[in-house]
Amino acid sequence: MSSPLELSGALWNRDRLDLRSEETLAQILDRGSLDDWRALYRLAEEDAELRARLRRVVERVPLGYPYLWRTALRSLGEPVDLDARVPEDPGWA
Repeated sequence: MSSPLELSGALWNRDRLDLRSEETLAQILDRGSLDDWRALYRLAEEDAELRARLRRVVERVPLGYPYLWRTALRSLGEPVDLDARVPEDPGWA
């Protein structure tokens, strides 16, 4: 199955798209384009396992738009606590 995500600039250091990898998902969530995010959302609509992996990433990894992803996952039916503390990057000043 071909996906527009295979061409994502967020995957600059990867030789292929692997949506089973939480590292790859974190890269797309943090560094992906709006088109990447739309494609990922569409895939997550149909894939409960992908939604669960995305939720784990959003809950544990510092991201640029954590509330956007929490809200998106909640709209897909995932049990997301919108008031939970956002993971912080220890290197961010």
